[in-house]
Amino acid sequence: MDPRPLFQTLHALAEDNVNFFQESTSETGRRFVAAFTTIREHARCLEPVLSHFATIYHIFDLDEHTPANGYRSLAQTVRCCLAHIVHKSRYVATNRRSIFFRTSHNCAELEAYCTALTQLRALVYLAQRLLTQNRPGHLFNHEDRGLSEQFLQEYITMHKGCFYGRCMGFQFAPSIRPFLQTIAISLVSFGENYKRHVSGIGVAASSLFTSGKFAIDPELRGAEFERITQNLDVHFWKSFWNLTEMELLASLASMASSQVRLSRALLVPPHSFDLPLVADPQLTVTITPPVAHTGPGAVQMRLISHELREGQDSEELCNLMRPEGPLALELRWRTKPLPRSPYLVVHFHGGGFVAQTSKSHEPYLKSWAQELGAPILSIDYSLAPEAPFPRALEECFYAYCWAIKNCHLLGSTAQTVCLAGDSAGGNLCITVSMRAAAFGIKMPDGIMAAYPATLMQVSASPSRLLTLLDPLLPLSVLCKCLSAYAGEEQCESPTLEKLSPVNMVRRDTTMLFRDLRLGASSLFGSLLENTGKINGSLPTRHTEPVRKSISEVGLKSKSLVSSKESRKSQTYQNLSCASDASPAQSPAQSPTPAPDPDPPAASFFMSDGKHEAVPPSYDGTLTFPDGFQPLRSDQPATCMPLELSPIVKNPFMSPLLAPDAMLKGLPPIHIVACALDPMLDDSVMFARRLRALGQPVTLRVVQDLPHGFLSLSQLCRETRQASALCTDPPHMPSYAHNTPLPPEHPQGRSVLGVRLGTDEHKH
Repeated sequence: MDPRPLFQTLHALAEDNVNFFQESTSETGRRFVAAFTTIREHARCLEPVLSHFATIYHIFDLDEHTPANGYRSLAQTVRCCLAHIVHKSRYVATNRRSIFFRTSHNCAELEAYCTALTQLRALVYLAQRLLTQNRPGHLFNHEDRGLSEQFLQEYITMHKGCFYGRCMGFQFAPSIRPFLQTIAISLVSFGENYKRHVSGIGVAASSLFTSGKFAIDPELRGAEFERITQNLDVHFWKSFWNLTEMELLASLASMASSQVRLSRALLVPPHSFDLPLVADPQLTVTITPPVAHTGPGAVQMRLISHELREGQDSEELCNLMRPEGPLALELRWRTKPLPRSPYLVVHFHGGGFVAQTSKSHEPYLKSWAQELGAPILSIDYSLAPEAPFPRALEECFYAYCWAIKNCHLLGSTAQTVCLAGDSAGGNLCITVSMRAAAFGIKMPDGIMAAYPATLMQVSASPSRLLTLLDPLLPLSVLCKCLSAYAGEEQCESPTLEKLSPVNMVRRDTTMLFRDLRLGASSLFGSLLENTGKINGSLPTRHTEPVRKSISEVGLKSKSLVSSKESRKSQTYQNLSCASDASPAQSPAQSPTPAPDPDPPAASFFMSDGKHEAVPPSYDGTLTFPDGFQPLRSDQPATCMPLELSPIVKNPFMSPLLAPDAMLKGLPPIHIVACALDPMLDDSVMFARRLRALGQPVTLRVVQDLPHGFLSLSQLCRETRQASALCTDPPHMPSYAHNTPLPPEHPQGRSVLGVRLGTDEHKH
């Protein structure tokens, strides 16, 4: 895609709007001029860099039919931000003379995207540094220290709140953005009430009452989202992500999904058993129960089948079933069981190794069971940090072996066994196969890995730069999950002030009505201002602007910013005493602000570096071209691990680092990745590694969807289509054939991304 028309349109619109608003002496007019001037400068500097990226994209692709890598994704994100700015600029140019034009609102929208463009420009420069220092053709920087560590320090200090407010999810499909906004509001509301109630229902109820201000105040939501992602520990994320495991929510999701005949939880006791070796079936190997960290223990699973099949109604299987709760539905088996299926799918769920179970992934698993006509066994492995590596791997491997040994109970003959998983589950699919090869037992016939994590190191790559703006996978959260899985000691959550639910509701109700009143005042002020424009009389004296949101005082007042309290505690204060204070100068008020010996932390908007709020810990190791500097956060991460344990280099934890001999034993792999996923480079580099070894691998990349889209497959058409790519992939040649088998061939059927052939490769 040629970006030149986009830049030309942007320059023309920016110049036209600057010429119009220069005639205004109002504060809003000056803010418009500053924002458009800054946008024009960013666009001028970004255009040659993106043009250069376009000449080297293909070097990092898997092949010419799969144009995907982190450099493409970063450039696509920048173009998407520019497209939003063009759309907003065109709207301003068309409606700026209208009496109904919401001046303050549109100015705030434009400033938000201008701030986002500032940070994206920094990411583009960081990607340039990767391009020059990485090994040729490599997307990751594998230095233990150096560039990756410098990038991590840069991430810690960079401002991120702009991506979680008005610009939330701008890079994704429009149908996904409302859901992401709901997630963000739920997250910050949950964060306010975290550890204040014993029961989960208490947290949920209080969050519902206190979420109003975050719904109507995007600046406050972005600031609070940044604080939470920067400083709360992994236990908070476990609690938040596990909200989908609540019995009521899980039951509602189950009723809205495809109906199946069987969905029962199993508890398999920790007993050893023998499996035959592939090389010599007369010999066996003993499979022992998982023992890491907590000793031998039972493994939890869930069996899902669209139709009742032989063995699934056996007394032996019924003895393994475990109760699930009062709302669990159980269908009595009144029909004659169907014959056992030749297919079996063993599934490992995602969740960053720290959260979720098969219950939250049940909706799309039910759809798969219906489409494939095969039983699905989903493994509920133990989660970190209570059960770090290698406990989850041991349990998943034990469950895979148990499924092969007891396939007759699962309604399958296990003639064809496929592994499937997303994110962390994709990692486990690959490592379980590697362990099966090491034991010499039956290998799975194929793997379907959706957006898998193949490199557990905190290594810089162009796609991982997108963690700065990804609302579902920020780098700080990713590092905490990896640290928990690696067995690192977790930081304690900062102490939160104690507020009773009554006082909390009273405080937030007051702030909500205050914001509604000020919003109405802002609207009337905008109407009066536009009336003056229509009558030909522009304001000649500076008037005090009407505050746009309750967060403006909290974020810009010098008295609040200079205090030692966190931004969260600022929102608890009575803002009525601050409303009369003189606010700090608008960040975009002037392209060349006057020097300030002690600038406020939130006053920086322009990229000239004069008003940066650089935390004391930032040493400025990385330098940017033309004196540019990104915005800095006034609340950098306090417990983000700068380096992880050396165990992350274990090939059973980071399969991308596995030696060639281990990867050559893998079965055919079908990878489904997301173009805008920070983990995209994990998929691309792993697929390139397998392709270089002659291993059968396919890579399908979906556009405009976030990491974890399988869990959103019931929400919109785009996620349903992407989910279908997991079960309906392109043809893949098997080891035994040089050409794909036809679909009508008995062994040419595709199961979860794998076009199956003969079993010769397993010998």
